[in-house]
Amino acid sequence: MPGIHRTRIHALFTIPLAIGLLGAAALPAGAATSPSPRTAKSLTCRGAGVDPAARVRHRAEILINAPLRTVWKLQTDVEGWPSWQAPVTTAERLDRGPLRRGSAFRWTTPVPPNPTPATSLEITSTVEQLAYRSCIRWTGPAAGEGLHIDGIHVWNFTETPGGVRVSTEETHTGPQVDADVPTATAILRQGLEAWLSDLKVTAEPRPAPATAQCSTVQCSLPGRSLGVGPTPDVRFDAAA
Repeated sequence: MPGIHRTRIHALFTIPLAIGLLGAAALPAGAATSPSPRTAKSLTCRGAGVDPAARVRHRAEILINAPLRTVWKLQTDVEGWPSWQAPVTTAERLDRGPLRRGSAFRWTTPVPPNPTPATSLEITSTVEQLAYRSCIRWTGPAAGEGLHIDGIHVWNFTETPGGVRVSTEETHTGPQVDADVPTATAILRQGLEAWLSDLKVTAEPRPAPATAQCSTVQCSLPGRSLGVGPTPDVRFDAAA
């Protein structure tokens, strides 16, 4: 029946299909921005961009207050992705050495219960273009039982006075995503913004926590000595 078929199609697109389609915890307001489609030109790397014919596409960017070398290392250390991106369960380089043109990597992400038999997706990506600390473009399929997506992903890295502007654009094609373009595009947007947010949080230096400053007879916190004024007289034996 048409109504049941439409419900199943919609349910299919409310599940994570790949890292580009993965939703995440709520992002801070303004964590990532989406340039206006009227003014933003498609991103490229060494002259190559996303699929111009793809109906599912999204572009986003974020400012990261960290050195370019730090941001680049995090993004190109593929096997380290699971340590800072929860949706990436495994990541394996299929070649050795620094990420470069021709490098390939295989990574996986779980798929929650859905109308297809798929329980996980395996993505095999190949770097087609790369300019050191400037841009990356990779392509590849995401495959699961009953699911298939072909993706093209472009990343640009631009130094700014305060750090790095990271811009990313991705397109998806495939029978499942093409069946419901608005929903697939919305999920793609959530996934890209989550990736940028995770990259920002991981790359930016964290404020050092307040530490106790102790002598042999008294322990105090910066700006407040324990045992002075109205605070309790707390003392610590340095030998304890």
